[in-house]
Amino acid sequence: MRTTHSRGLSAGSPWSTHSLEVDEARIAGYESNIQVRLYRRAGVGSLPVVLYFHGGGFVGGSLDDAEFAARHFAEHLPVLVISVGYSLAPAHPFPAALEDAYRAACWAMDAAKTIGSDGKRLFAAGHCAGGHVANGLAFVARDRGDVRIGALALFSPMLDPSMTCLADERVVDSDISPRQCLASYRAYLPMASQRMHPYAAPLESARLAGLPPMFIATARNDVLHVEAETYAARLIGAGVPTQVMRYANATHERIAYDTQALQDAERFFECHLHRSVTSG
Repeated sequence: MRTTHSRGLSAGSPWSTHSLEVDEARIAGYESNIQVRLYRRAGVGSLPVVLYFHGGGFVGGSLDDAEFAARHFAEHLPVLVISVGYSLAPAHPFPAALEDAYRAACWAMDAAKTIGSDGKRLFAAGHCAGGHVANGLAFVARDRGDVRIGALALFSPMLDPSMTCLADERVVDSDISPRQCLASYRAYLPMASQRMHPYAAPLESARLAGLPPMFIATARNDVLHVEAETYAARLIGAGVPTQVMRYANATHERIAYDTQALQDAERFFECHLHRSVTSG
């Protein structure tokens, strides 16, 4: 941790139910240093970690965009939330964001005493491109074997660079278009061969077994909800414990702020936090 300073929770925050300590640090990323923001309840000791990855279609988004969801999990679960400001395309294409996520997970383990984390109990969540990054991290953790992700929560994740499972935009009142998705994938995956890599295209992967349990939240008003639900079905077929829920009044962008979706993810994590204690 190079630099850390307390940001604190502003008085009268509309969603504050617990006093939170909020700190920032810069850590070594894949190609350059990246910013992380840490959220924890004040006065609590060593905590499991939820790594959170913001949305933005690989080319945008920030730690501020992750603020609402990150605070929700830190306030309502006994966890340290580490929001990761991963590198963005097109300046940093695949696998930069994914490798940044992996380095953030390793940092959470290595710096456990400094940041007050239980580095052996890691979980991950993400929205949009951040869902793609969180999912890719689960693949990397499984394959490299030195990081273990206990469970994932994905909110309207981008999962299919081939874009073969989109909902009909003439029927779905989506706030993200196929053209925007295509531009995002081309920025992050500039080479055609990258768009078939299993870490980048999980719908194309023939090896899903061994991934952690997943909660997948989809929005009815989102052209991407079909691919996420298709992925959930394939995970279930591969023996991965998976819960998928579609939110009728949500959109692609708003689902990361949807109280019901966050509460459902919170309950999912609660279950797996308990299991990680009893099994550990």
